[in-house]
Amino acid sequence: MQWLVLVVVALGGGGLGLAIALWRDRLHKEVLRVEAQALRTQSEQERERLLRAVDLDAKEKLLRLQEGHEREVKEQRDELSAWEKKLRLRETGVERRNETIEQRERDIKRREEQVREGENAARQALRDAELKVQTSERELERVASLSREQARDELVLAIEDGARQLAAGRVKRIEEEAKREADERGRRIVATAIQRFAGGFVAEKTVSVVELPADEMKGRIIGREGRNIRAIEAATGVDIIIDDTPEVVIVSAFNPIRREIARLALERLVADGRIHPARIEEVVEQVRLELDLAIVRGGEQATFDLGLHGIHADLIKLIGKLRYRSIGGQNLWNHAVETAAIAGMLAAELGVDQNLAKRAGLLHDVGKAVDHETPGPEWLISAEQARRCGEKMEVVDAIRQYQDDQPPTVLAVLLQVADVLSKARPGARRDLLETHIKRLTELERISLSFKGVERAFAIQAGREVRVMVDYQQVSDDDALMLSNDIARRIQDTLTYPGEVKVTVIREARATEIAK
Repeated sequence: MQWLVLVVVALGGGGLGLAIALWRDRLHKEVLRVEAQALRTQSEQERERLLRAVDLDAKEKLLRLQEGHEREVKEQRDELSAWEKKLRLRETGVERRNETIEQRERDIKRREEQVREGENAARQALRDAELKVQTSERELERVASLSREQARDELVLAIEDGARQLAAGRVKRIEEEAKREADERGRRIVATAIQRFAGGFVAEKTVSVVELPADEMKGRIIGREGRNIRAIEAATGVDIIIDDTPEVVIVSAFNPIRREIARLALERLVADGRIHPARIEEVVEQVRLELDLAIVRGGEQATFDLGLHGIHADLIKLIGKLRYRSIGGQNLWNHAVETAAIAGMLAAELGVDQNLAKRAGLLHDVGKAVDHETPGPEWLISAEQARRCGEKMEVVDAIRQYQDDQPPTVLAVLLQVADVLSKARPGARRDLLETHIKRLTELERISLSFKGVERAFAIQAGREVRVMVDYQQVSDDDALMLSNDIARRIQDTLTYPGEVKVTVIREARATEIAK
């Protein structure tokens, strides 16, 4: 600013305009310089900001790449570790198998050596026995003054007499066993036939009770000149009993499905109020269709509960019909499902096909759902129905051999055991408490009646008897005979479901006190 003042002074007032112009030019240049400096500073700051942003973005991308790489490496390491564990487990299993195989080979070699030693010992014993026999024969000939042929003839006569006595005893025992078996089999055949015909149940199993809202409904059920009741009986095939019992109508029939149709139809007619022959036929037909559907649903429910698939529709319908049949107070549908479940569990324990065992258990009683017009025993009908509907021959043979005289297969034995367990378990069938207690008491009384028995306990709902004996009076051989005698006495005296196991326990105790 000093040079501007000097210029103004030197030039005077006339050069003021030029000085101002120079000052403005200089000021403009100074402003431009300041602005340029500000722009350079701003550009430098923007460049640094962009560099920092680019650097930060690059670091983030690098960090994400590193994390992804580390994650992939970790997954690969985990996978390698899992494979290493599997390989170690397989190596361990292979080593164990090799050890087992080596142990078995050693056992086989040891047994072979034992067998060879036993054979050598047997040959030596045989040679010694032959030598002793020859010596004994010579001695007997010398002592008895008999030749070898004479002694042999006398020995043959003695053996024949003993054989005749033994044969007579065996024949008598076989005849007695045959009689018992014939009686038992006859009772079973009669019971099965009666059950299939549904004619041998007690009263509550052959009648159904329909409750009425009022006694005047009985007259409407009978109808004019009995046309309504005749229409019901003709449409359902049952007997309608109307007596003096207030507000009750009794439906009687040996066929449980017909009786159920009649009961449901009567309840629906009573609730509707319209009772005439045309309406009766219509309602009975509706109920019959609904019951057929319920039967199919019952069969499907059984297969669903057991996890079985691919069973023919005809077999499913027969299974559903078992829901309306029972024997000894036990519902056959529940019995079939329970038998199948038990057979499946037994098959799992023994390593047998569970699916086949369940199918055999579920289908072994479908012959009881067939009407009595079909000839043949129910177990044979069950097997034939299974064969006709495409079941595997293993299942068909198991059902057929269930009561056949042929040697049973493993599946048939499992079916027999499961069926007995389902029938004989406590609570499966109707049994009065007094009868049950009486049977337990009789089991203990029969066991205590033998000599040497100290205590007897009936356990497992009467399916087993444990007998404690005095070791001084009963030897080990006597214990074996005692268990047989008690079992025979129980078999001849009592009537019971299933089997009764007799266990004789002989125990010797020695006690001393250390002072």
